[in-house]
Amino acid sequence: MAKEKREEIQFPSLDELFSSQEEREDAKLKRIYEIPLTEIDPFPDHPFKVRDDEDMMNLVESVRINGIITPATVRKKEDGRYELLSGHRRKRACELAGLPTLRCDIVEMDRDEATVFMVESNFQRTTILPSEKAFAYKMRLEAMNRQGKRTDLTSTPLVSKFRSSEELGKGTGESREQVRRYIRLTELIPELLEMVDEGNIAFRPAVELSYIPKEIQEDIFNCIDMEQCTPTHSQAIRMRKMAAESKLTPESIEAVMLEEKPNQKERIVFRGDRIAKLFPRDLPLSKREDFVAAAMEHYNRFLQRKARDQER
Repeated sequence: MAKEKREEIQFPSLDELFSSQEEREDAKLKRIYEIPLTEIDPFPDHPFKVRDDEDMMNLVESVRINGIITPATVRKKEDGRYELLSGHRRKRACELAGLPTLRCDIVEMDRDEATVFMVESNFQRTTILPSEKAFAYKMRLEAMNRQGKRTDLTSTPLVSKFRSSEELGKGTGESREQVRRYIRLTELIPELLEMVDEGNIAFRPAVELSYIPKEIQEDIFNCIDMEQCTPTHSQAIRMRKMAAESKLTPESIEAVMLEEKPNQKERIVFRGDRIAKLFPRDLPLSKREDFVAAAMEHYNRFLQRKARDQER
């Protein structure tokens, strides 16, 4: 005679027996805490920049009037302090507004889960710089690779990395190849990467330059700074190939960069230190053209006044 199969009976816990439905539902809700700013640390190597610009000043004013409407997200660390996952701009706004605490939601996550969450939450910003995307993609891909590690012999690092980058591309709406290109930007020296953020170097040429050793990238930046010209995609490809063949020198860089480009307009090149020393030291490269134009306009008005005075 076959044994009868008995169904396991699930008994409620003591907490469920002696609590009301309202209390049980309330326990499921997120808890929002006012955490002192002094106890909150930024996310390590946070790739998104927090600037004290006009948008920040508007946020500060809003915080002063309305407080923090959307809570930040933190996780508790082993030392009892908190690590900020999302809300770095809100935290800075509270500091500038003179508020002592930040409204936060506390979550439980390990390092890799926290990294993925941090990147995803910050990608909701309206403006994201290429450098921010680059380092954010890199951090998230590394976290995804660690989360997807397999112990069986059928998985190889190459396959794992391919699948992770493809999955990351689907999640961000970009192709796997485009994600790879962004991550390549992390290999640029800071000066060139800043030019990409400012729009002075196009994306695809910048990707090609990232394959060139950093010490030679310094020479490329110096040439850009001196000659006030940037490489086209084809020029960047050629310089990458020359670098791989150990043929890229400061002289060859200048020869490539000064080639006449298609549809290039006539330009004036200021050589040497004669003009460079006249710029303020803290003036960004992207602002030098405006500085020269303003100086010429001022000098032109001076000449016009001088001519009128001579006619009298």
